[in-house]
Amino acid sequence: MNDLSRIDHLTTDPAGDPSSRRPQVDAGGPGGPVLEPVGHDEDPGETAEWLAALASVLDGAGPERARFLMGALQRHAARAGLGWTPTLTTPFVNTIPVSAQQRYPGDLEIEHRLGAIMRWNALAMVVRANRAHGELGGHIASYASAADLFEVGYNHFFRARHGGFLGDLVYFQPHSAPGVYARAFLEGRLTETDLAYYRQELKAGRDGVRGLSSYPHPWLMPDFWQFPTGSMGIGPITAIYQARLVRYLADRGLIADDPFHAPAGRPDVSSADGLRRKIWGIFGDGEMDEPESMSALTLAARERLDNLVFVVNCNLQRLDGPVRGNGRIIDELEALFLGAGWNVIKLVWGSDWDGLFARDRDGALIDAFAATVDGQFQTYAATDGKFNRERFFGQNEALKALSQGMTDEQIDRLTRGGHDIVKLHAAYAAAARHVGQPTVILAHTKKGFGMGAAGQGKMTTHQQKKLDDDALRAFRDRFRLPLADESVERLDFYRPADDAPEMRYLRDRRAALGGPLPARHADCPVVAVPPLADWARFALAADGKEMSTTMAFVRMLGALLKDSALGPRVVPIVADEARTFGMANLFRQVGIYSSVGQRYEPEDIGSMLYYREARDGQILEEGITEAGALASWTAAATSYAVHGLALLPFYIYYSMFGFQRVGDQIWAAADQRARGFLIGATSGRTTLGGEGLQHQDGSSHLVAATVPNCKAYDPAYAGELAVILDHGCRAMLERQQDVFYYVTVGNENYAQPSLPDGAEEGVVRGLYRFRAAAGKGPRVQLLGSGALLNEAVVAAERLSRDFGVAADVWSVTSWSELARDGADCERRLRRFGEQSTPWVTAALAGSEGPIVAVSDYVRAVPDAIRAWLPAGRHYTVLGTDGFGRSDTRAELRAFFEVDAAAVVLAAVMALHQAGRIDEAAVDRARSVVDRADGGAALAKSPPWAR
Repeated sequence: MNDLSRIDHLTTDPAGDPSSRRPQVDAGGPGGPVLEPVGHDEDPGETAEWLAALASVLDGAGPERARFLMGALQRHAARAGLGWTPTLTTPFVNTIPVSAQQRYPGDLEIEHRLGAIMRWNALAMVVRANRAHGELGGHIASYASAADLFEVGYNHFFRARHGGFLGDLVYFQPHSAPGVYARAFLEGRLTETDLAYYRQELKAGRDGVRGLSSYPHPWLMPDFWQFPTGSMGIGPITAIYQARLVRYLADRGLIADDPFHAPAGRPDVSSADGLRRKIWGIFGDGEMDEPESMSALTLAARERLDNLVFVVNCNLQRLDGPVRGNGRIIDELEALFLGAGWNVIKLVWGSDWDGLFARDRDGALIDAFAATVDGQFQTYAATDGKFNRERFFGQNEALKALSQGMTDEQIDRLTRGGHDIVKLHAAYAAAARHVGQPTVILAHTKKGFGMGAAGQGKMTTHQQKKLDDDALRAFRDRFRLPLADESVERLDFYRPADDAPEMRYLRDRRAALGGPLPARHADCPVVAVPPLADWARFALAADGKEMSTTMAFVRMLGALLKDSALGPRVVPIVADEARTFGMANLFRQVGIYSSVGQRYEPEDIGSMLYYREARDGQILEEGITEAGALASWTAAATSYAVHGLALLPFYIYYSMFGFQRVGDQIWAAADQRARGFLIGATSGRTTLGGEGLQHQDGSSHLVAATVPNCKAYDPAYAGELAVILDHGCRAMLERQQDVFYYVTVGNENYAQPSLPDGAEEGVVRGLYRFRAAAGKGPRVQLLGSGALLNEAVVAAERLSRDFGVAADVWSVTSWSELARDGADCERRLRRFGEQSTPWVTAALAGSEGPIVAVSDYVRAVPDAIRAWLPAGRHYTVLGTDGFGRSDTRAELRAFFEVDAAAVVLAAVMALHQAGRIDEAAVDRARSVVDRADGGAALAKSPPWAR
């Protein structure tokens, strides 16, 4: 067939490589409609010759030769300076042609029935909850659009952990959680009572049953959900870095990934069918607007993560309206993913369109789609067959001819690709087979599919929580459910008898794929932690050696990496700041991970600390992406549950670029029960010298205190840091507690004292007396943390020398742990009458005088312990509220009034108010602060107002 129609009706070959249709122009940017052929054809005859030549090559030599010639032409055009590049969008049709679809391996009728049952139970769950309690919320329309995407995966592709196979990993679209619960109900994993307590977790617990969380939350359902995806955008980036972690672990010989990528000598434990372990992510098209969703696409392509498949549910609608009302989101996503280097499979139209395409010899459908934007497609979804006949097929005579003989009902039932399980299976199978690239399936669906006039394609469909009886009956009829009117109106859940064909099929398919999913497994072998003295003796007995806590940390990390048992489990992660933190020595020691090794000779090859990349490298150098590095840390920090392999990740970063920048991801990691260390380096608002406003951190400890399973510490000295790291390692690896640690370290060099005898418990609990006052006189208690503990030490010396005041100095390693302990003791007394004394209360009980606290963070951080200080004690808090500045540490501390002089003034003022020191002493102390701060006149406005 050597004619123009051969070119005009090209789709793709089975491998999924896009070929060109007729030349088109993008009239509205990447997501805009393709409206017309490019330019005016001045010589149609010549054009016909070119097209016929291409058709001849296709017929005679096949697609491979045609692609070669097209590539050669493109290179020649580039050398000639033509200024032309091929479009990154293809016609609005399916990537996989009918001829490439394999025979469907399942029972279509039974799968349709099962899908209908899932849809009903998911809908009934949400509507029931909101009939009883209108405030509970929930979503119907998202799962209605995604149900078939889920079910094809469940019946044919999503493999569970079984035997030696670790299982596929699935990131579920969060608003579709009711559908996952509905399937678990049929599988017998959830009961009808469980479904009745959807979004009623507290009441369920009080009634002695299990409630179901709103979205995927491993913290709330730790044996069920694997990955928290409820905050949109977090799922895609974490799925990408999860897929990369699988390769990292395989390349380092810690797990076997697949027969193509497993280390030499390791047995393949992938699966009997030879397909590699897959990471599947089902996400929404509106969700792809989140920057996190797109930020790591090039990483996935660069790392050739063919173990990764995204399925984007393109129902064209976000929460308030169309995703791209005046463009086409599928076109836009196709261009973005293709440009990033992904394999793209478009699944636009269902099987009942195949006959129309076969009869459409002139391309009328392609032209009509090219001129239709998503807002109009939404309107078509929300209206009936008569409307679609008049508005879509009535556009011209060619379209009218195609629709001749079709009833309005048949037109109404024309299916989009994401609702056709035969087409979906073909797309999933092609994605599972694809080698060398990650794959995205862009599946065209209708939001609220099957909800009819009550919700299908409506602007308000995302907020639809309730349906009246007529709408419920219409839904029942649409999916041919065997439910009486009374059952429909009562919203009865439906579960066929155990021996029904549907139930036998359901069990058989999941048994063939290894069992139920999602399922979280937290069982993991204990990893022994070496004795503290083996890797941190230098810190415990520092004897005044000068170093920063950052340098102390790097030295400890290097020692841990050398331990034969724990070392291989340590995962150092940096966002392109290893040299800043003095970690360059680790380049040589353990190497930087690269899936391809090192294909170049680094510029610094002659140095001791050259930039060494290796396939078995241990450092994850993520580049300038805090979001990516945190996603990488999350994958490693949850490896114990995902891969059955405990890792100890350390993510080291500028402390300002943690909780403030990627706090939502940290919250999701906490939900996923992460175990690892976040190291906030170059911490504090005055310790990070000249970097200024954007870099100086004064708030991270305030935010860290809000994360329930995050233990936050701000150690002053290397010995304290060592005790904290040791305690955290043992808590997470030996006791297997679901906690993670945020530890701030600084870049200021100062003398490091040896850890006082017996201080270990106080270091872990948050407070110990670092130095007792010498001499007599009025007493005061000085509390300090981090580098500013040194200011308290200097202040104590000045108070003794210049004012005759005896000052005890206390090291506060964790304000938040002290506050939590106090709140817990207070609650136990209030609720149960249990008498217990908070650690900070007991520690300070025998001390005398007012208390002054200073930290390099905002005043709210040390102020958190105020309620649990001994009764009647005056408490003054000094902190660094306000914007940072670029200057020396001394100038910054004077400016924020947290230096030794400011501590002295606060102590003297408190003693004066208690009647222990005269006003002259206050004036003398104030004059010192005024001189340091540039004069009292300049200091009238507080730092946070300047």
